[in-house]
Amino acid sequence: MAYCTNRDLKDIYPSIDEFDTKTPIYGWVIDSSNRYKAHNVGLVTQLFANGENLGNAQSAYTDVDSNGEWFYDDTNDVVYYNNSATNPNDMLMESGDDWDSTRTRYISNASKYLDSRLDGKLPREQFKDQDGNYDYIIVRTTALLACSFLIRASQPTSEISDALFEESEKNILSLNEGSTKLSWQVTGDSAKGVIREVSVSGSIRIVDTRGEYHDIYDRIGVKITTAGALGTAKYSVWLKDGDNLGAERMNNSENADYVDTVNGQYQTLASGVDIRFAGDTADTATINDKWEIEFFGKNESALDAGMPYSIRMSRR
Repeated sequence: MAYCTNRDLKDIYPSIDEFDTKTPIYGWVIDSSNRYKAHNVGLVTQLFANGENLGNAQSAYTDVDSNGEWFYDDTNDVVYYNNSATNPNDMLMESGDDWDSTRTRYISNASKYLDSRLDGKLPREQFKDQDGNYDYIIVRTTALLACSFLIRASQPTSEISDALFEESEKNILSLNEGSTKLSWQVTGDSAKGVIREVSVSGSIRIVDTRGEYHDIYDRIGVKITTAGALGTAKYSVWLKDGDNLGAERMNNSENADYVDTVNGQYQTLASGVDIRFAGDTADTATINDKWEIEFFGKNESALDAGMPYSIRMSRR
């Protein structure tokens, strides 16, 4: 499981590519014909020529008889390389791991580290938001850790690494204490609804909700189905059914549950909640403008970060 990507590492620390851990190899001498060798190079698990990954090693140095082939003799600490066109002393020859593979490994390690540090009461399967993406606090914290680990691998006393790690530690503490909310967690005002614009180009918009939602969880879909000004434009509403949430039904072009005229006042939405559109007298709503409004029911549990947890006690 990986909570972030290589792109996220660049967002956290744009110069992270400077910490590619490849090691240059110098001192090549001719071994036989077009085969070169270099001594005392240290373990070579992968060989690169001018940044090109040369692929898998040959089975023995005697098999290094075609351009680009290589072999590492770990008994004698010698690496062999074949090139009929260019002396490897005139090339950038490096040993090490592929940079993409290295970053992927560090991201995996950072994800595992984060898992081990987060409170066991936090359900890992719910680290994703409604769109299937990991919460940004999870992504950022993993990327901070991965960057810190990568930098520390080559510069153990780096102040940059320490700063990145310090921020990740603060994020972990905040998550464990409950002062940072993940998208799956229900807050005290969730019954009032969270308005999200899906695609809106008109100048009349949903600006407010009133009341408290008395049903269970839904993402209600709202779409302008007749364009125009206040008093002319019409909106349609999609509520959940047995198979899909309201916003999904809207996006699937199913029949709306009801249609009403946009009048600028509080208007019925669903289950105890009203919505209000707003705009100037010259403003208009554009057909197919879409919103989704996420609700947790009024009686659904609200997250209380300070809530004590019960434990079973026994007498000795």
